[in-house]
Amino acid sequence: MPLVTLEVPIELAPLPADVSAFLNEADQRIERFAQQARVHAFIPSDYVLVYDALRSLAARSVAPGNAFCEWGCGMGVVACLAAMAGYEVCGIEINQELVEEARALADDFHVPVEIVCGNMIPPGGDRHADNASLEMAWLEMGGPDAYDELGLDIDDFDLVFAYPWPGEEQVIYDLFEHYAATGAVLATYHGIEGVRLQRKVN
Repeated sequence: MPLVTLEVPIELAPLPADVSAFLNEADQRIERFAQQARVHAFIPSDYVLVYDALRSLAARSVAPGNAFCEWGCGMGVVACLAAMAGYEVCGIEINQELVEEARALADDFHVPVEIVCGNMIPPGGDRHADNASLEMAWLEMGGPDAYDELGLDIDDFDLVFAYPWPGEEQVIYDLFEHYAATGAVLATYHGIEGVRLQRKVN
C-alpha cells in the first residue's frame, strides 16, 4: 500500500507559555547532555517547527485518530510536544540513557507520555533496514521489542513521527508502508527541508 504526500499548511503562531518554558528547559538539558557526549551524533529537530506542524495536523484532524508514536524519540522532546498538542503519546528509544532523560523531562513538566526502551523496528522488520548501512546510521537491529512493552502494534498508531538520517528515509517509509494502518500519517523531519507528511492509502 503506497504512501501519498500530504500538503497541509503549517500555521506559525506564538508558542503557548507552557510550551515555551518546556522548550527552554529542554534546550538546556540537550546542551548539557551533548557536552557529556554520551550518545554519538545526537542531533535535535527544529522543535518549534515540529510543534507548529503537530498542532496544525491536530487542528485539521488530518490523522484518523489521536494515537501518536515517535520512533527514536531521543530525549522525548517531540513526544512531549505531541502530548501538549493533544495527542495520546508513546515514544520509543533504544538508548537507555536517553530514555531516562526523556522520562525525567516529561515527569518534571507533568506531560503524559509513555517512553519505552526498545527497538522501533518490529520483529521480522529487519529486512526493511537492510539498506541502512551508513557509517553513522541511527537504526539499530535487535534489542527489546518496544511494541511488546507498550502492548501495542504499529497499526494502532494514527500518527508516527521520525527524524531519519539522510539516506535512511526510505527505510522509515518502507517500515511505515508495511506495518502502519491504512489512513495513518507519517511525519518526518528533514533538516532544512522541514517536515514531510505522508499518508498510507489502499
